[in-house]
Amino acid sequence: MSDRTGIFAGDDPFEIARRWLAEAEATEINDPNAIALSTVDASGMPNVRMVLLKEIEADAFVFYTNYESRKGQEIEAAGKAAFVMHWKSLHRQLRVRGTVTREEGEKADAYYASRSLKSRLGAWASKQSQPLGSRTELMTEVAKLTPKLGTNPPRPAFWGGFRIHPTEIEFWADGAFRLHDRFRWVKGDGKIEWDINRLNP
Repeated sequence: MSDRTGIFAGDDPFEIARRWLAEAEATEINDPNAIALSTVDASGMPNVRMVLLKEIEADAFVFYTNYESRKGQEIEAAGKAAFVMHWKSLHRQLRVRGTVTREEGEKADAYYASRSLKSRLGAWASKQSQPLGSRTELMTEVAKLTPKLGTNPPRPAFWGGFRIHPTEIEFWADGAFRLHDRFRWVKGDGKIEWDINRLNP
């Protein structure tokens, strides 16, 4: 399938997503891998926040966070999440919805080890999403943990990755006179192949 610019060539949405992200890395000023991640709480009230996408696998999108954070708890309870990536410089966006599983094995360990030491210590010190009396309180906790954990702290059990397995992926590209190009990949329960449709803008 192809649109007038050829940017939708092929039928592998993950390949297209990787290509779009690579192009954004050359044009976006900051954080081309930023996604607006959406979850819902127990009452169905939505939440959204920016996180960094760390990998596009063959069949999933991966990011990392504190499992005990609000987003972590909401993801665990619902088993589902959605996100949008918007690249202003390219006039494009990518929307994804799907089911979620944890990534807490060797891949999570490797990514955690690749972070700066201060970021690794910060992951231990922060009780993410919980009330904090002051920044001094947080920095005191970091200082207390630094000699205890040393220069090679292990990944905390409460911190790791989430893997979003899409049931729907939509690519949007800006068009003249708001006649945008939109293509949607949908995979129903138990299906192997994607259903692909061009959508009205």
